[in-house]
Amino acid sequence: MVTRLEDENLQLKQAVRSHAVVDQAIGVVLAVGQRTPDEGWDALRAISQNTNIKLRHVAELIVDWARTGDLPAEIRGELERQLGLDGTRHER
Repeated sequence: MVTRLEDENLQLKQAVRSHAVVDQAIGVVLAVGQRTPDEGWDALRAISQNTNIKLRHVAELIVDWARTGDLPAEIRGELERQLGLDGTRHER
C-alpha cells in the first residue's frame, strides 16, 4: 500500500513538472511566433508528431533554446515551418 502511494506520488510530481515545461515552451512559441496559446499548443504538438519526438522532450528543447540559443536543426526547421517563418506556414 505504501509503495503504491509512493509510486503514485512520484508519477504526479513528474506530471506536474512535464506540464510546467510544456507551458513554458508554449510561452516561448507565443513570444517568437506571435501566436495564441491554442496555436502554440498546436505547434508543439505538430512538431512532436512530425519529428517523432515526445512532446515533453520537444518542450524541453524549446525551453533550453530560449535560454541558450541552441536548438537541434530538425526541431528548428519544424518550428519555423509551423510558425510560417520559412514562408510555408502549415495549415491547421
